[in-house]
Amino acid sequence: MTLLSVLDQSPVITGHTAADAIAATLELAQLADDLGYTRYWCAEHHGLLGVCNPCPEIMLARLGSVTKRIRIGSGGVMLPYYSPFKIAEQFMMLEALYPNRVDLGVGRAPGGDMRTAQAVAAGFYSRGEQFADQVRDLVGLMDGTLPDDHIASGTLLQPQIETRPQLWVLGSSDFGGALAARLGLRFSFAHFINAHFGHLVANAYRDRFQAGHEATPYLACAVFVICADTEREAADLEKAVDLRRVQMALGLNAPIPTVEQGLAQEYGEREQLVIDREKPRSIVGTPDSVTERLRLLQERFAADELIVLTIAGSYAARLRSYELLAEAFALSRL
Repeated sequence: MTLLSVLDQSPVITGHTAADAIAATLELAQLADDLGYTRYWCAEHHGLLGVCNPCPEIMLARLGSVTKRIRIGSGGVMLPYYSPFKIAEQFMMLEALYPNRVDLGVGRAPGGDMRTAQAVAAGFYSRGEQFADQVRDLVGLMDGTLPDDHIASGTLLQPQIETRPQLWVLGSSDFGGALAARLGLRFSFAHFINAHFGHLVANAYRDRFQAGHEATPYLACAVFVICADTEREAADLEKAVDLRRVQMALGLNAPIPTVEQGLAQEYGEREQLVIDREKPRSIVGTPDSVTERLRLLQERFAADELIVLTIAGSYAARLRSYELLAEAFALSRL
């Protein structure tokens, strides 16, 4: 049985507010819980009009209260901004609130432009140079294995509880996979960012895995998917995705386009090249075609789990996409 999970960036669709996007996240999390998805991750972004969650740890506190069984987590916390000790405390608190349901996924990307990154980090954004050390610190804090000369050695990590969040490294290159393998951590590869050699990263992760925090490797593949009832509807929804990709390539900070905007947009040669280049990052179609491509992707990665990111030109279409996927993969509903 294929495990399916959700990655949510809290998209703000044109004509809607950030409050609408946050409400849509709550609605989708409850639906995913009911449909039988394994986990629900929230991404961290800053300074972008198209997505609106700069603090997944706060969103997760709310999501845990409105769901019953689904795991909740960060996909991910952008660790270079923060003290590993403080992140450990935050997620230990979440774990205390929702035992055996919390994931702490960490990444090193800025989640926005560099000027905003420096503002978030009070001028000390390091572009991820210390990321490996920070992840090692997180492992040491959670496992109680910090070296004696570490600044946090001997400190009391609160709250004092028996269980721990699951630790994950997130990445779209060989760096994240190699780090996760070296520290014995779970790894999620962002196919929705890099669609071209992820299976090689996955293979290297498994081959190089050293038992550490986890005894055995565990790999998830995060993929962009839109599933619709008909091919025509899927094609229309994809038009909004095409426009979004062009906007991002041109550096335009804008909300997510609607389907109507996508259908009305005309492109020159340069824009069409962007669209064609980015197509491999998405799987769009009806349940039959999408399911076939997802199973092939899972086989290529030998992935233990698929994490699905869906951003569509309407919130209703996003909900329907996850419903269709759950039906196609015969997930166990509540």
